[in-house]
Amino acid sequence: MKNFVRSFYDFNRDSPQERQERNQLYPELAKFHIALREEMSEEEYQEFYRAEREAARNLMLPNQTNPTQWIRM
Repeated sequence: MKNFVRSFYDFNRDSPQERQERNQLYPELAKFHIALREEMSEEEYQEFYRAEREAARNLMLPNQTNPTQWIRM
């Protein structure tokens, strides 16, 4: 079984249970997104959300180009 941390953006926004779990795990980020939705148009918010989700996904992926190297002493 893989043991990994789910990003705020990995939860299904259409599922009430997953939204609740996400909001419990990331309460400050959830409040931030609520405030953003109030300040932005729906289109602006969706574009922001997509960009943040993609950025989070890129941070979570291991770098495949640099193989792990052991340091010998």
